[in-house]
Parts: sequence; C-alpha cells; structure tokens
Amino acid sequence: MKLPALSAVTELFKPITWFPPMWAFACGVVASGVSMDGRWVLAIVGIALAGPLVCATSQAVNDWYDRHVDAINEPQRPIPSGRMPGAWGLYLAIAWTIVSLLVATVLGPWGFGAAALGLLLAWAYSAPPVRLKENGWWGNAACGISYEGIAWITGAAVMAGGAMPGGESLVLAALYSAATHGIMTLNDFKAVTGDRQMGVRSLPVQLGVDRAARVACWFMAVPQMVVIVLLLSWNQPLHAAALVGLLAVQFVMMRRFMAAPVERALWYSGFGVPLFVAGMMVSAFALRGLTGAAT
Repeated sequence: MKLPALSAVTELFKPITWFPPMWAFACGVVASGVSMDGRWVLAIVGIALAGPLVCATSQAVNDWYDRHVDAINEPQRPIPSGRMPGAWGLYLAIAWTIVSLLVATVLGPWGFGAAALGLLLAWAYSAPPVRLKENGWWGNAACGISYEGIAWITGAAVMAGGAMPGGESLVLAALYSAATHGIMTLNDFKAVTGDRQMGVRSLPVQLGVDRAARVACWFMAVPQMVVIVLLLSWNQPLHAAALVGLLAVQFVMMRRFMAAPVERALWYSGFGVPLFVAGMMVSAFALRGLTGAAT
C-alpha cells in the first residue's frame, strides 16, 4: 500500500486552523484566575489537544468527506490531487480521533469529556448522515461552539481542578462562540461555486453573497458589543475601552469587506480576525482581574 508523503499529511491536518481553539483554551486558562504554578503541563497538554489533535482531526474528517467538493473548489488539496492515496484520509481521521481521546485522559474527566464532545461535533459536521455543514446555520454554529466555547470552558475548568467555571466566563465563552459563526462564514465565500454544484447550503449559497457578508459581520460585531457592555458592568473600564478600539477598527475593515465579499473574505480573515481574537484575550484578562479583586 502506497503511503502518503509527510507533506501531504501536514497539509491534510491544516496547521493554520489550529490557532483558534488553542487560543480559546489559553483564554480560558487566563480567565480562570488560577495560578499557573504546578499546572503548566496541564495547560500545554490542553493547548496541544485543542489544536494539533482535536482540530487537526476535524480537518482530516472534513477533507475526506469533502473530497468531491474539493475536486471542484480546491483540486490541489491532498486527497483530490492524489497526494493522499486510497483511503488514507479516512484512516488518519480515525487514528487521530483515537490519539486525541487517549491524550485527553491526562486532563481528567473535564478534558476527556470536552475532547469527546469536540470530536463528536467534528464528525457530525462533515460525515453523513448528519453532515451539519450541509446547512451553514448549523455547521457554523457547531464550529463556533467547538473552536471557541468548548475550548475556553475546558481551559478554565482544567485549571480550576475540574470545577465549573464562573458565570461570567461561561457567558463570554458563549458570546465568542456566537461571534465565531460569522468568522466561519468567511471561509465559505471561496467555495460558493462548488457548494452550489454539490448542494452544500452555506450562507453565501442560501442568502446570496452580499447578504451573507452582512450577516457574517453582524454575527461578529454584536457579541463583541455585548462583551463591552458586560465589562463595563463588571467595573473593567480599561479592558472595555481596549475592546472598543479593536471593534472600531473591525468596523472599518468590515465596510471594505462587504463591498467585495468574495474577493476580500480572505483579506478580512487575515487582518480583521486577529483583532477579534485579541479582544478575546483582553476579555480573559478582564475576568482574571475580576477574579483577583474578588479573592
């Protein structure tokens, strides 16, 4: 049996996509307010689990079940190009699922349960008969919950020895999960042609390109505005002011993106989304300060 080249395996796992869940886990660690003394190993394992393991698994699953769509949209991908021969894409997805679950046992019940839920959503997103990605509303929601909410909450819980995170942390995790729905829509603009042909009802297919762009921007902006209000109510004005500045720049960039969504979706992902994730960490430090003031 012909083996895939290491470069094809690396491309299948899409390392560039690992950053969001790794960052969200780190935000949860910061938001927990717990000292890192004696917990560095847990944090490092958790970050690795969120990115190179669970997220990489989701990418392999997606590429395998999207190989026919990718043959139209991205024929250079490892599977449609033939660089990932036979059913190796599926074999790697299954193997990395097992490895992820084994590593998750290091993080205790919280870490294992979160990894299992994230992997379940990864398979449900791409694999039939569920295939959540067939509808942009459901598929993007699943990604937002998995990439941001689960990762944030798990980071906070693992640092706290398995205790449920506080209500403030849960609320912020939920808000950033909702905002990520819009970020996931950005990825769909490049695939409109293939999605239409293959019956994938992404938001640009369902709503049209211009309307989907507006919806994506509202999804990204409104939760951040709610976070600003919450930080002010929690007496964290400096952190709220920082978020206002980050969001103001995003608004300027959103206007440019909406003028040409297909051409500028990748541009906004590269330059606008980093401002969003920076705001996540600012919010996490606000919670850390809130926790410190309460103790």
